[in-house]
Amino acid sequence: MKKLLLAVMLVCSFGTAKACTNFIATKGATTDGSVYVTYSADDYGLFTNLCHYAAGKHAKGTKREIIDYDSGESHGFIDEASETYNVIGNINEYQVSIGETTYGGREEMVDPNGKIDYGSLMYLGLQRSKTAREAIKVMTELVDKYGYQSSGESFTIADPNEVWILEMMGCGGDKKQKVVWVAVRIPDGMISGHANQARIGQFSTYNTEVITSKNCIKFAREKGWFTGKDKDFNWKMVYAAPDFGGRRYCDARVWSFFNHFCDMSEYLPWAMGKDKNAKDMPLWIKPNKQITLEDMKMSMRDHYEGTALSTLNDCGQGSWNMPYRPTPLEFEYNGKKYFTERPASTQQSAFSYVCQLRGWLPREIGGIIWFANDEGNTTVYVPIYCSNTERAECFNTPGTDAVTFSDKNAFWVCNWVANMVYPRYSQMFPSLKAVRDRLENEYKTNQPQIEAKAQELYATDKAAAIKFLNDYSVQKSNEMLAEWKQLATYLIVKFNDMAIKPDKDGKFLRTESGFAVRPERPGMSQEARKVLVETTGDKFEVPTQK
Repeated sequence: MKKLLLAVMLVCSFGTAKACTNFIATKGATTDGSVYVTYSADDYGLFTNLCHYAAGKHAKGTKREIIDYDSGESHGFIDEASETYNVIGNINEYQVSIGETTYGGREEMVDPNGKIDYGSLMYLGLQRSKTAREAIKVMTELVDKYGYQSSGESFTIADPNEVWILEMMGCGGDKKQKVVWVAVRIPDGMISGHANQARIGQFSTYNTEVITSKNCIKFAREKGWFTGKDKDFNWKMVYAAPDFGGRRYCDARVWSFFNHFCDMSEYLPWAMGKDKNAKDMPLWIKPNKQITLEDMKMSMRDHYEGTALSTLNDCGQGSWNMPYRPTPLEFEYNGKKYFTERPASTQQSAFSYVCQLRGWLPREIGGIIWFANDEGNTTVYVPIYCSNTERAECFNTPGTDAVTFSDKNAFWVCNWVANMVYPRYSQMFPSLKAVRDRLENEYKTNQPQIEAKAQELYATDKAAAIKFLNDYSVQKSNEMLAEWKQLATYLIVKFNDMAIKPDKDGKFLRTESGFAVRPERPGMSQEARKVLVETTGDKFEVPTQK
């Protein structure tokens, strides 16, 4: 009964959740040869610190308990590896990074008897791999041995030289086989992404390396889901065919990412989701310019601005142009179903990151996870080096969780600020953005000299270099929290009661007698006024006095 209940929970949760976004830029597509991969973990109720797994040596026979990433339940034990590597967040000491997005797929393929869930699989891969290829081998061998307990998943698996997308599904409890999967290397010079919709299609046509499980096509034939020639097999159309939601809520995020760097107008009908005959979007594209770290951050902060999917100019934006919408994405009114857009930047993110992987530097220096402990638009991406073994208290706060607030915790302080800003976005966001951008510009300015110093230390004392970078990351984490707490108090004073108190250089103005200068009352935005008048007619029109 417990296994049956678990299967039902998996189907229900993954069938309705449209969470997480991954964007990819290969080293040939970036200005300096960095590999960039991004991830936002988007799920209501999800609370996370910056995770850490220490490197270790393990005696033969040591067991590893598998704790479900989402529920916290135990799935039992597996054999531990003889050696595991240092992992901080979603990057390890060898600059391997793994992220994910859940796409669900065929409900009957979920295996409730599988031992390893998608989240555990990511961190097992990180702890046991020195390259992206090794991570694919480790992850697929583990689920082939122990079973895969989650629904359909897309994994971004990267190292300083290459990026792969691995898509995986269970075999529904089949006694002879546990999992089907396909892995595709994104060609160098290209960008890619996935966002809760399976992206790998007819892989026989791809001009790149493809690896599959032996039963990748055979399993579909056995089930009667595919009867054509092997070369015509289309992974996503067979195992996770995109419906309206898979295109509009999911692939549209990837479309928007691509659209920043290439004209994607011919694929807009696909992203809009309503034309069943629309041209499918490619797995990767060549960008029209070399991509920077700032470009990747910007893409994670996207709300479809300037496109047909923009979240502005309807009543949902409120009085101050809020680009966020309440969820669930779908709702009913007068017996009909409607929806709201789902951009990359969304309020329910527990964390967001951009991993930067650089093969020309010593591995302990080359890998950075630019980490934000909330959604990326309303938070700062702080530099955390892959060799870090200690976290600032704000990213590892004892006693805090999804229902326990602490002003020492980055997740809660960042959410505190963001939730003040959301409903009064056009008024308050510029103040947040000013602090955010100032801090991130400081990190950018500091980076060359910090890494030059680390390399100088590394030449004679590797441990000293690692400690230097760790101390820097902790310092910047603590400074971010202090700045954000100060921002919170500034916002509540400046924008109290939907008015705006004037200030200069961060100090609120006073009269000669010492009283606070009276606040300004600009009212709702021009866009909100337009929506109000056009939807209510003359209801609120002030009559002309005669």
